[in-house]
Amino acid sequence: MTSPVLQLLDLTPSPQSVDYVENKHQFHLFDLLTEQRHPRTWNLSFVIQSDVTAGLRMLLSVDEDVLRKVTELAQNPAPLEQAVDAVVEAIRSHHKIYFYGCGATGRLAKQMESSFWRPFWARVRAHQCWEKLKAHLPDDIGERCIGEMTGADRALVSSLEGFEDLQLIGRLQLQDRGVERGDVVICVTEGGETSSVIGTALGALDQYGSMTERKKQEASRHIYFVYNNPDDVLRPLERCVSVLDNAAITKINLVTGPQAITGSTRMQATTIATFVLGVVLEEAIAGILEEHLTSEELRTLGYDGHSSLTERLKDFAGVKDAVDTALPMMARFTTIETDTYRQGRYATYFAKKALITVFIDNTERSPTFRLYPLDRVEDKERKCWLQVWTEADNLKDAWRGFLGRPFRGLEPHFYKEAFERQVTDPYLREAALRSLVNAGNDQELSYDFSFSGFNIERKGPAPGDLGVAVLVDEELEDLAKNGSGFQRFTALCRERGANIALLFVTGCDGTQPGEIASRLNGINGVTIPVIMPSKSDPLTVRRQIALKMLLNAHSTGIMAALGRVVGNTMTNVSPSNLKLIGRATYLVLSHVNDTIMSPQWPLESRPAAPVRFSEASAVLFDAMDYVRDRDMGQTAEVSLSIIRILEALRRREPVSWDEAGGILAGEGLAAYLFRLNRSLGACP
Repeated sequence: MTSPVLQLLDLTPSPQSVDYVENKHQFHLFDLLTEQRHPRTWNLSFVIQSDVTAGLRMLLSVDEDVLRKVTELAQNPAPLEQAVDAVVEAIRSHHKIYFYGCGATGRLAKQMESSFWRPFWARVRAHQCWEKLKAHLPDDIGERCIGEMTGADRALVSSLEGFEDLQLIGRLQLQDRGVERGDVVICVTEGGETSSVIGTALGALDQYGSMTERKKQEASRHIYFVYNNPDDVLRPLERCVSVLDNAAITKINLVTGPQAITGSTRMQATTIATFVLGVVLEEAIAGILEEHLTSEELRTLGYDGHSSLTERLKDFAGVKDAVDTALPMMARFTTIETDTYRQGRYATYFAKKALITVFIDNTERSPTFRLYPLDRVEDKERKCWLQVWTEADNLKDAWRGFLGRPFRGLEPHFYKEAFERQVTDPYLREAALRSLVNAGNDQELSYDFSFSGFNIERKGPAPGDLGVAVLVDEELEDLAKNGSGFQRFTALCRERGANIALLFVTGCDGTQPGEIASRLNGINGVTIPVIMPSKSDPLTVRRQIALKMLLNAHSTGIMAALGRVVGNTMTNVSPSNLKLIGRATYLVLSHVNDTIMSPQWPLESRPAAPVRFSEASAVLFDAMDYVRDRDMGQTAEVSLSIIRILEALRRREPVSWDEAGGILAGEGLAAYLFRLNRSLGACP
């Protein structure tokens, strides 16, 4: 039957749209709990326009769901205690600990290795206690934790289309990184359905051969699947059942509920996974060190007094309190950065110990809110609204300082033939082969975030820009040290007329925030202190989580204030994989149908039936072609699709993409929808 909506638009569904609707049901994931709208942030974008503090408070209130779940885990920590024991045994037996994720959880995996593990063991090796430890530990202990994400290090900057939807790539990366039977494999997927992560878990399981009861028990001690959706919601997906019903894989369910922004699992889902798995590493390392070091030696390494896994989990309450206390100054910070972008200016973030947390938040703004990704070295003009710098003289040193090791990509010779032979879906095969070209070791040379003369000359701060220094603990002292990176960065911003924000997290050692502010060397600008409880934090898990929560709320608040969120829906999402195409289609469908049923919608324009998923899909795929063919950068396909459908229905005549684009550019989606549906601005 001919669709009245598509007939009105004079649009025929593309083969890709028809295939997605009819054959890709396993990627229609809008029923997942993580894809639902959270009632606490329902009208966020409308609140934050007039009251930034209230909007940020709404966002941070959703972290109470994380606190509730962590409290539950502390009461029943058995699966986590098993993971701790597995990591301890891996260290003793010279095996590896392999974290694997995709997108936000892939960046989590990198953080496990490069924020938590490597810096800690570098500090241990530089300490005199290493003489007591080296006989009991692998000499290459710092190399024994591998954090890998779908697409390898290049995917840290932006996702690589097609990879996420392949179980094959998870299996191949497992093999490529030399992960073997007996290594601990921790697979993390926010949704619980990511194909590449499932492929990793199943690939690790294959290393144990045909299953006997003994092998099943051995595998379950070494292979973990960490996820954030209820099992019953995931069971309709065949690929999920292959893990959920497999007793040889230990499941760790960290479901907290809907995210603060619908589907934005970089927020609460990844927060709880990062915290919990960071605590697992911390407890495992404690178990090793306590066998060989004195209490005083442990204290010098950050382990101040004995804590159990349960006590470490309970520390999240103090982390959340520290972030909530920073809210008033945080609101000023959010307002300043929002105004920077409104005026067409740019932001530069500078960090050292906090580099990975800062980098992750900055890069994740791009797919979530349809922004340009970080600029490449070869780009002649700045497109990305922000950049990240660290104290390094060149791009290779910056990458090494960031990762703690050389850049690691995907070598085409290892993956290309497998993609060509084993990926049967033409769309996925073509996408994966296309992305493989941009995933190799050569990609290191395309991104330079060093605080170098080259970058200062090309992209240094200018009048009206914003410079943000993010500091942890003793780095505060560097602001007063001539020649230190932080001192030179803030001086450069001041000299060039850029505004300055100082975001710092430090332990509460009796020093009051006012005293800390007095150390800031007369720097004019907004300061955001995050004062942590005086508890041990040897791997800096608590500090990095506090920064993550604050930056996530901050960057989301900015984008909501700028109209890149409607209510609490991710209407600027980039449909770059099968899951995100489903999310984008559902957003088009739900906003169109909500609007045509509102009292403000003219009755004579109301269609006989709600718009169907297949109709929304046809329009979205056409929008994707329109945006791609015209290289329209930050233009959001979801927003264009919503406006084109609604305008055609309202006028009862065809509306072109150019007309829809003109409305989007002139009015913005949020204002357009609010004009037609006043209930958008109210709580449910």
